Amino acid sequence: MKRLADGVPVAPSSSSLPPKKPVFLTKAQREQLALQRRQEETEDQKRRQSHVLSNLSHSRPSSDAAPPTATANSDRDRDRDRDRDRDRDRDRDHRDRDRDRYSRDRDRERDSERRNRDRDRDREREEEAKVRERARLDKLAERERDKELDAIKEQYLGSKKPKKRVIKPSEKFRFSFDWENTEDTSRDMNALYQNPHEAQLLFGRGFRAGMDRREQKKLAVKYERELREEIRKKEGVEEKPEEAMAQKLKEEAAELYDTFDMRVDRHWTDKKLEEMTERDWRIFREDFNISYKGSRIPRPMRSWAESRLSEELLKAVERAGYKKPSPIQMAAIPLGLQQRDVIGIAETGSGKTAAFVLPMLTYISRLPPISEENEAEGPYAVVMAPTRELAQQIEDETVKFAHFLGIKVVSIVGGQSIEEQGFRIRQGCEVVIATPGRLIDCLERRYAVLNQCNYVVLDEADRMIDMGFEPQVVGVLDAMPSSNFKPENEDEELDEKKIYRTTYMFSATMPPAVERLARKYLRNPVVVTIGTAGKTTDLITQNVIMSKESEKFERLKRLLDELGDKTAIVFVNTKKNADYVAKSLDKNGYRVTTLHGGKSQEQREISLDGFRAKKYNVLVATDVAGRGIDIPDVAYVINYDMPGNIEQYTHRIGRTGRAGKTGVATTFLTMHDTEVFYDLKQMLIQSNSHVPPELAKHEASKFKPGSVPDRPPRLAETSLPTAGTEECGGHLRPRGSWQQI
Repeated sequence: MKRLADGVPVAPSSSSLPPKKPVFLTKAQREQLALQRRQEETEDQKRRQSHVLSNLSHSRPSSDAAPPTATANSDRDRDRDRDRDRDRDRDRDHRDRDRDRYSRDRDRERDSERRNRDRDRDREREEEAKVRERARLDKLAERERDKELDAIKEQYLGSKKPKKRVIKPSEKFRFSFDWENTEDTSRDMNALYQNPHEAQLLFGRGFRAGMDRREQKKLAVKYERELREEIRKKEGVEEKPEEAMAQKLKEEAAELYDTFDMRVDRHWTDKKLEEMTERDWRIFREDFNISYKGSRIPRPMRSWAESRLSEELLKAVERAGYKKPSPIQMAAIPLGLQQRDVIGIAETGSGKTAAFVLPMLTYISRLPPISEENEAEGPYAVVMAPTRELAQQIEDETVKFAHFLGIKVVSIVGGQSIEEQGFRIRQGCEVVIATPGRLIDCLERRYAVLNQCNYVVLDEADRMIDMGFEPQVVGVLDAMPSSNFKPENEDEELDEKKIYRTTYMFSATMPPAVERLARKYLRNPVVVTIGTAGKTTDLITQNVIMSKESEKFERLKRLLDELGDKTAIVFVNTKKNADYVAKSLDKNGYRVTTLHGGKSQEQREISLDGFRAKKYNVLVATDVAGRGIDIPDVAYVINYDMPGNIEQYTHRIGRTGRAGKTGVATTFLTMHDTEVFYDLKQMLIQSNSHVPPELAKHEASKFKPGSVPDRPPRLAETSLPTAGTEECGGHLRPRGSWQQI
């Protein structure tokens, strides 16, 4: 498009240029063009005005004499200019109007095309969705027809489904230990693995395994520097001055041997408490076979001086002659001082009594003493035991430890006047030690209440359940206040100043009934296991002798003849048999006494006192003496009758080998005891004791009771050889005698 000298566009003539298509201008371009035209028009108008003024100034001296013709010419020129400007404005308005109309038409066409495209696309989508839905319905109908056809075939022809292969757990969780060197990806990730610092013989004198600690530190610092440089290159970050200084200090430290490098680590017994590391505590727990299960477990105590017990209790411990704590005491006392609920599983004779008595006395010493104001509310703590003898033994231990604290202890057991016991409780006491049956009787008759009792100990809990005391134990636990249970959230910290309900549960085994009690009444308990649950101590030598019923008494006399000044406990299963064996031994000149449930409490105490004082060196007892009773220096335990379960066997032989001393347990086994053959054999194997060949070969010792053997037992394995024969190659041949004692 051509423009005049004054910038006004003019349409080119049809003869000079071919016609061009109109150019679409945006709104911003149209506004810019309109602004330019307006500026040009303003400049043109100013130019004309200045031209007119200059003409007037030149003609002013002679304006009065100017002829009327000049004036007329100037008016004519002015009118001409005005007409020309009007025509130009009109043309420009027409052009703008035409351009706007064209742009509107074009926008309208584009909108209509877009709508048509969207409409077509939606129509295509709907058609595709209809096709997919039709295909899905056809597939469902075909599947239903196939199911119907399969059902008809199965009804008339029978099913031929392949049996599902049962995968054994051993195959399902089998782990493959085979691997190749190519699977070791650590060498690709860490440069230290590519050039390992290997041990060199006769090099690095004074270092373990010939490893030079300084060379190790140099390699580690070098690898760290290279790794940091690589990270900085990737991120495009420069090294800061403080980082460079820290790296330089590490390199200088790597050149020196420090005290840590030159040290020779000591055993935990040579270290102070604050010097103990996590590795030392792990070795400590392994040395004493201590294992925990729970959260936020405190460190065990290594000695009485580190126990955080009060001076009075430490003085009482020293007075009682306890030089060194036992493993269960090391583990359980720190837990009790934190008011944690504890389940203690420890082998018999391991010092469980002091493990719960000392924390209990610490708890009571924080409370106000029993006076006339609060004596009617009952004791502060209750200890329950399955037998009278064990309860009285716990009472003796508690009185011994409470010697310097002025704490009053009362025992409530059967065989004594319940009125007298109730009177002693009403007079006020801090600790009640009782059997469950007598304690629940006192509660039901209102001789005692437990309104302020927040500390309860269940000693030999499994034995109490076995004896049928579970309802009485539950009744006692329900009679205690339940408003101060610990929070169920195990992560919540306990307030040491607040009094929480604390429950201690000790047992040598953990049957399901005891676990049920623990889940109901204990809050986030810590399970402390010393050794293996239900396992006997390694200090006991176990002997098993296969015998006939008629031969047992003669074998018993042979064993007792070897006693000398030592003491022995002979266990039988019934009160009648206890009296018979004791009377027979007494006729043969042995110093013997009996202990069973048929005797009065006074007679039982006389028998125990006489046995402890070595007035008698043989005690014939039923299972009354099999639990928790601590009789010092029992050298032999003889199971004249094998008990009906292995747990009772464990507790019986636990009467010897106590307090770190050794002991011998001998068991007479007959063919009437086949129900315990399997468990007894497994226990002998676990304790590395000798298993008699008759027991090892017997069919009942190869299968757990209740399981079905793969084959019927042979005659030679079920019949016991006579005293003058022995089995050899499937035949019986004479021999000198049975196993000699």
